[in-house]
Amino acid sequence: MKILHTADWHIGKKLHKHSLQPDFDLFIDWLCNCITKNDVKVLLVSGDVFDLANPSSEARQQYFKALMKLKRLDCKIILTGGNHDSPTMLNAPQEVLRELDIHIIGGLPDDLSECIIPIKNDKSKTELLIAALPYLRDADLRTASQGNSYEDRLEALRKGIQQTFLETAKICKTEFPEIPTIAMGHLFAAGAETSESERDIQIGNQAAFNALQFGDYYNYIALGHIHKPQRVNAATPTFYSGSPIPLSFSERTNKNRVLLLDTETGWEPKSIEIPGFRALLKITGNLGKLQQKLKELQDREGLASLIEIELQEENFDSNKIYELDQLVDNFKVEGYEIVKHRASFKNKISGSGELYEEKQQLEDLQPLDVFQKLVEKQEEDEETRKELMSAFNEILEEVHQSKKA
Repeated sequence: MKILHTADWHIGKKLHKHSLQPDFDLFIDWLCNCITKNDVKVLLVSGDVFDLANPSSEARQQYFKALMKLKRLDCKIILTGGNHDSPTMLNAPQEVLRELDIHIIGGLPDDLSECIIPIKNDKSKTELLIAALPYLRDADLRTASQGNSYEDRLEALRKGIQQTFLETAKICKTEFPEIPTIAMGHLFAAGAETSESERDIQIGNQAAFNALQFGDYYNYIALGHIHKPQRVNAATPTFYSGSPIPLSFSERTNKNRVLLLDTETGWEPKSIEIPGFRALLKITGNLGKLQQKLKELQDREGLASLIEIELQEENFDSNKIYELDQLVDNFKVEGYEIVKHRASFKNKISGSGELYEEKQQLEDLQPLDVFQKLVEKQEEDEETRKELMSAFNEILEEVHQSKKA
């Protein structure tokens, strides 16, 4: 039996206000061809189906269209919720979609056995189990009796994640003995390489989970949350498939992929590279270099390549800011679009920093970064700073969850 592992679709994502909707449509078309070509029977999507907890009507429509395209391939589809997803929103059509052999686990159910999905072969015999665990929220993992200090809370989260996976493995072993099992998860594993488009989870990623604690029962662990494709050090093959399209300029060099498993040959997945549907370009240098690099671009067809520009100069010069703005405003090359530009000066005159902050885009500011700068200015000891950051992360998580209600 062949299984395909993907994650972090982030339907509805905008990159500097530029919609990535056409990119996702092209990915789904490619994915359908990949599933057909490789005779895939099960598709796993390990969380962050949507980019926002309350996605737009256009994003929801794109989601259901994608599911219908995939369903026509007679392939079982299993999706789990991620930290960006609203469990309530994902679960709403759960019963209807199950009739189409599409299984949705938006949030951790009270009964863990509801996460166990048997996969049957042509003879109606259970051949494989999928332990479809979604993103585990703080409320799923901690109890009031587990301590209130910063380190206590971190340890409680780590133990909660471990316990959930171990208990799920126990259910599989008891109810379906000797049946191979794949676990799905959406979390931050210790040592994983991140990018700028991932939202911190579980006290700002401080509760990094040691993947060796997954145990050795599962045959394969299909992870989501980290957008860069990578393997995790664990007792069993454990992989982040990565996102199917670049979601930030920090991901522009990623080799986006899906992972193909064939149970007849083993549990090491085959990486299938996804073609690039558009290029993300970052152009840096002084004004002369920027002008030259933009001039060298040739007209191209297909989805427009998105460009991020950074002017780098030694000394502050307000005229350079004006010239940069003019360069961007007058740029017109078919198949390219500048979506962000900024400037930096090695030697700033007094007050120039304030002038530059006025040009900083609101979307570049992250609440956690702003609060961290505020904390750094306070005359507090290191432990107090940790406590403040921990409390802020919990409040931030509650804000995200309230938006999903």
